Amino acid sequence: MGAWTLARGGDLPQFPGMDRFPDLNPPARLLMGPGPINADPRVLRAMATPLLGQFDPAMTALMNETMALYRGVFKTANKWTMLIDGTARAGIEAAMVSLIEPGDKVLVPVFGRFGHLKAEIARRCDADVVVVEREWGTVFPLEEIRDLVKKHRPKLLAMCQGDTSTTMLQPLAGVGAIAREFDCLFYTDTTASLGGNDLRADEWAIDLVSSGLQKCLAGPSGSAPVTIGPRAEAAIRRRRHVELGIATANDVPGNGARIRSNYFDLAMIMDYWSEKRLNHHTEATSMLYASRECAKILVEEGLDTAIERHRVAGIAMAEGLKAMGLKLFGDQSNKMNNVVGIHIPAEVQGDAVRKAMLDDFSIEIGTSFGPLHGKIWRIGTMGYNARKDCVTTTLAALESVLGMHKAKIAPGQAVPAALAVFRSAEAASAKAAE
Repeated sequence: MGAWTLARGGDLPQFPGMDRFPDLNPPARLLMGPGPINADPRVLRAMATPLLGQFDPAMTALMNETMALYRGVFKTANKWTMLIDGTARAGIEAAMVSLIEPGDKVLVPVFGRFGHLKAEIARRCDADVVVVEREWGTVFPLEEIRDLVKKHRPKLLAMCQGDTSTTMLQPLAGVGAIAREFDCLFYTDTTASLGGNDLRADEWAIDLVSSGLQKCLAGPSGSAPVTIGPRAEAAIRRRRHVELGIATANDVPGNGARIRSNYFDLAMIMDYWSEKRLNHHTEATSMLYASRECAKILVEEGLDTAIERHRVAGIAMAEGLKAMGLKLFGDQSNKMNNVVGIHIPAEVQGDAVRKAMLDDFSIEIGTSFGPLHGKIWRIGTMGYNARKDCVTTTLAALESVLGMHKAKIAPGQAVPAALAVFRSAEAASAKAAE
């Protein structure tokens, strides 16, 4: 058997040295990059609860509860508010493959790496893709979006709300109205923004929204909440086809092209989450528990309260970094609440600083991608980590590391500046409660 041997009575093949693998014990980290972040302990506890069969009435009741909770998170009345089993990218791909037919024109305004991701997926769907890119660190003015939609007349407009690669937040109010004016569908990816920045699916007339757990929702990566509005539902239903192995004589296929992915077929996933419980896949039970708990925590806190918490933590981090003498990246009037970008000082090596933060303080911060790789750091204040102690601990550690790397900074200023922001917010909150 070459390098293989048989272990314990010949039951299992084993590589030499497998018995030396340690028990799972990952190092404790404070994850202050652009995501993932440390999951809320309530979410981790929820994931450890017993499994259920996918058609157990207790399980389907939990599915219905999860749908209701995420209607609150997305601020929508959409019936089809549910989960896609997979990381946030699974939600993006499910949305796009279910809306795009070959030859459809898709407009993708790009202001960072994750706009290019949508263009990549649209091309794989054989769409006619129009990409318009702005300088990274800026966003699209509403009038420019209207001009682009009027000029290109796409079937689908696909945009990020928040793009962590640049830390920018694209204003979305008014975009849905433009899409309807020119009869196109509007899809937005809120992976990096939902729960920490304002998002109003119904009020802003967004036809389909996808997200992920691992950022402001304070969970692990592995589930993608989505909400599907009536216009998107109609487009998806037109392409509905039931799998041959479970179809009955009463199942009438749609008159549109079959959705090219089975796993990401939103029409079939809608059937699975409907009262029919038409089998599609085995629901990822532990991730459903996690997703439900993420939404429950957020709804209990209150969406507006959670967004304000993220806003204050983000401002505190930014003010601390500026007080230290670092330069912030991008248009600060359109920055996400939950991620800040900083120009890496010329006198230090960016990756060496990040390594020291991890090795010496067990704190993770990020760099970026493409034209910003090695030029900026990205520090997140999101989800469970949008807290005073996380912000001040990270600032103190970064100041220490930069000092050891001979950066030109102003020592002793960062933490007091951040604390001043928190104390001002706490005082305002207390006054409002009087």
